[in-house]
Amino acid sequence: MTTCSNWYVYLLRCADNSLYTGVTTDIERRVQEHNHCNKKGAKYTRVRRPVALAYQESAIDRKTACQREYQLKQLTKPEKEQLVSSFKN
Repeated sequence: MTTCSNWYVYLLRCADNSLYTGVTTDIERRVQEHNHCNKKGAKYTRVRRPVALAYQESAIDRKTACQREYQLKQLTKPEKEQLVSSFKN
């Protein structure tokens, strides 16, 4: 059985090669906000533009997405890079 999800956890590759982790219901809109909107883009990504989607995964609800975001933020940079390298858009 396939569950339709409308929440996502994502990692963005910033211009300085760092990775930013977030959650959203619309990845394309969120990447646009990170790249172009000073009010809605995260303070972290504002000074590290442009950013590009490096990884994403679905979550069944906001709570699950936020829990997974927390898990990803606990990973080391090499662990995050391994996750990104396994991702195929």
